[in-house]
Amino acid sequence: MAVVETRNLSKHFAGGVAAVDGIDLACADGEFLVLLGPSGCGKTTLLRMIGGLEPPTTGDILIGGRVVTHLPPRARQIAMVFQSYALYPHMTVYNNIAFPLKAQKVDKATQKEKVDWAASILGIDQLLKRKPRQLSGGQRQRVALARALVRDPNVFLLDEPLSNLDAQRRASARDELQQFQRRVGTTTIYVTHDQVEAMGMGDRIAVIDRGQIRQLGTPREIYDEPADTFVATFLGSPPMNLVPRDGVLLGFRPEHFVPVAEVGPGAEREMVAFPFHVHREEYLGVERLLYGEIGETKAVARFPAAAPTDAPAGGTYDFAVHRQDLKLFDPESGLRRHGEAPHR
Repeated sequence: MAVVETRNLSKHFAGGVAAVDGIDLACADGEFLVLLGPSGCGKTTLLRMIGGLEPPTTGDILIGGRVVTHLPPRARQIAMVFQSYALYPHMTVYNNIAFPLKAQKVDKATQKEKVDWAASILGIDQLLKRKPRQLSGGQRQRVALARALVRDPNVFLLDEPLSNLDAQRRASARDELQQFQRRVGTTTIYVTHDQVEAMGMGDRIAVIDRGQIRQLGTPREIYDEPADTFVATFLGSPPMNLVPRDGVLLGFRPEHFVPVAEVGPGAEREMVAFPFHVHREEYLGVERLLYGEIGETKAVARFPAAAPTDAPAGGTYDFAVHRQDLKLFDPESGLRRHGEAPHR
């Protein structure tokens, strides 16, 4: 295991495009850190620089306190798993997992011991004689992880390894991958554009946009206390509502947006009210979403499916948010402000 650090790390491509722009980041020993952001934000370029597959333009990379900026991947004691898994189709699962050990000229007895150990941890010991074409997507993903694990790395680098799986398999694979990481305790950096993966798996999340880290924190911190409007609207489905009022943007999550009629007696003074014109309703099984507008600004309210809220489409209703659930943002910079929400 090892601490991974980047110091003022940048990557500029032809034409002056800054894919990564001066990132300072530290991943703690044994931590599961997620790099989250939209396509093209620089998260994969950052991972590839840490792995030695992409040379940085400026800055340094440290693994376990050692500067590895200009070392090749094999000298960094890392293991990488990619979206494609990159398994050898003509080899059995056993030989795919053992391949890096053979390349290192590890003796056959040690190879077998390590392959059996990794396959047991990942629950694929019964698949060792099969070829990749005989495996499901989830099984291939576990073979790729086992191949990385036998190298006994200090750091795992994972680049969207679940994106080829369907929704149901992706949910189970998330759980398996997180349990695996907890068992082996290896420092892990995981790239994804999927906020559900990030929120469900990461000890911390680094939200990246246009080559810079917009916020770094635990899933709860990122969701409950976004640093700016980009983070506020990128995290959450539906995203945070942003409503202009008295020179600021008031941000609030859809689940905090409730009819005034449902506010308990005496709580009105702690609420900020909004007239909410409802356009349509979505029933999603466990919850209902109401889509509409506050003035000219689009907004969404979220309720449990069993909630008795009566707000038919086409009407305008008095909704409110508790003052403690309101976040204030600067309308020009988008940065978070701290202070009390307007009273009206």
